[in-house]
Amino acid sequence: MSRLLLFNKPFGVLSQFTDRGTADSPRATLSDYISVPGVYPAGRLDRDSEGLLLLTDDGKLQARISHPKFKAAKTYLVQVEREPDDAALAALRQGVTLKDGPTRPAKVDRIAPPDLWPRDPPVRYRKSVPDCWLRLTITEGRNRQVRRMTAHIGHPTLRLVRWSVGDWTLDGIAPGTWQEAKPTQS
Repeated sequence: MSRLLLFNKPFGVLSQFTDRGTADSPRATLSDYISVPGVYPAGRLDRDSEGLLLLTDDGKLQARISHPKFKAAKTYLVQVEREPDDAALAALRQGVTLKDGPTRPAKVDRIAPPDLWPRDPPVRYRKSVPDCWLRLTITEGRNRQVRRMTAHIGHPTLRLVRWSVGDWTLDGIAPGTWQEAKPTQS
């Protein structure tokens, strides 16, 4: 039977089990949190992003979760610099053109600041520059895509938390912990 783990990846953790960086500055990896043999990430989260990372021992399930052709919806809670106006949000909803081509249309809404765990280190705070939270859903997963999309509309990302992938969510999973889930989605 396939295994599927839902892991709340903390800020600063690499989405891999080993660090091929320099030996004198080891970075946190999945092996610091998960000791289940034979599971591998289905997709990635950048070191400076937090939230839901799925791991499985099933290659077909891994492909279904992470390959763009399956268009698995990924929802992020995104703290951005300043408050995007309606035109900026409309651009995301239509899709923006990045250096590697146009993105698919995103679902995006302004939201109240979510009740999340504190980030370590904290997000930089500037008294003279307000921030805003967005709920943004995409169906592709290019390298640093959400960060590049918000930068494209003039609102750099300050904090990025992946909340869900398909029907799987982070609800009830503390940072640095994981739980087993059913590998099939409705």
